[in-house]
Amino acid sequence: MKLVYFNDTGKEINIHPGTFLHGSKTSKEPIKPLEERVFELPEGTYPWIKMWEYQGQLSIFVSGEKVNEQENDGHMKDF
Repeated sequence: MKLVYFNDTGKEINIHPGTFLHGSKTSKEPIKPLEERVFELPEGTYPWIKMWEYQGQLSIFVSGEKVNEQENDGHMKDF
């Protein structure tokens, strides 16, 4: 699956290294303001995204979550 992220924050956004460890593919360069960035996620996954600010810098983590994973309570997610 491909995800397109558009940076409308007015700041550069750093890509968290965990993004790559979780199998997503994209450039390691920061996302510039008003730039679109394509993330390629592993097959059979949907995007799970977290963005935060720390000491004035933005970071983004993009992970592919498997469809129909069981939640902690044993129920299936509705996807």
